[in-house]
Amino acid sequence: MIEIKHVSKWYGSFQVLADCTTSVAKGEVVVVCGPSGSGKSTLIKTVNALEPFQEGEIVVDGISVGDAKTDLPKLRSKVGMVFQHFELFPHLSVMDNLTLAQVKVLGRGKDEAAERARKLLDRVGLKAHQEKFPGQLSGGQQQRVAIARALSMDPIAMLFDEPTSALDPEMVNEVLDVMVDLAKEGMTMMVVTHEMGFARKVAHRVVFMDGGKIVEDTDKDAFFDPSALRSERARHFLSKILPH
Repeated sequence: MIEIKHVSKWYGSFQVLADCTTSVAKGEVVVVCGPSGSGKSTLIKTVNALEPFQEGEIVVDGISVGDAKTDLPKLRSKVGMVFQHFELFPHLSVMDNLTLAQVKVLGRGKDEAAERARKLLDRVGLKAHQEKFPGQLSGGQQQRVAIARALSMDPIAMLFDEPTSALDPEMVNEVLDVMVDLAKEGMTMMVVTHEMGFARKVAHRVVFMDGGKIVEDTDKDAFFDPSALRSERARHFLSKILPH
């Protein structure tokens, strides 16, 4: 579903991604982790061209992301994206946040879009809040609305960029529970996160990044077995986070 081949990216003279190659098969959940500044968020944003890249190739469902002829808005409508800070429209109700793109981008009728929105809000446990505005919701509720909004576009894959890092600790699980359910239903997912419990529970593979490079790309069981890791850097990272 997602092929990343030898992707490199620079900000001026600073190289933020260096020869990154990985893939996500249909129905697969891949967790991307690593220390701050390792290039995780940049990598995931290149997948739907929110970040341009200078070298390499990214193909999503047979479509080349870097091709100048690619219809990027159409591609982005097929690849759901959930950000760290929700990115909801504060001046629109929850219902309007979910229906706007369905109508404008997918061309759905308002009634059909509203029905889809209600089903998804029910799925994430927020149907009773559909007329509220984002500012009236907790952080965890806003992030669940953001997930429902992404799902309303019927995406072929979902990208999550540290979706719980801006939340209060007691709100993290309500978001992760929705993501776990999505994974169990077979949604193709690429998730940047520090939540190793989530990775252990639902990831098929774990990609570990450091210094803009993919240092480890291995199945989940091997990643959580320090003796199976090739890099000392990944072993050190795990030793710091797993005891907590």
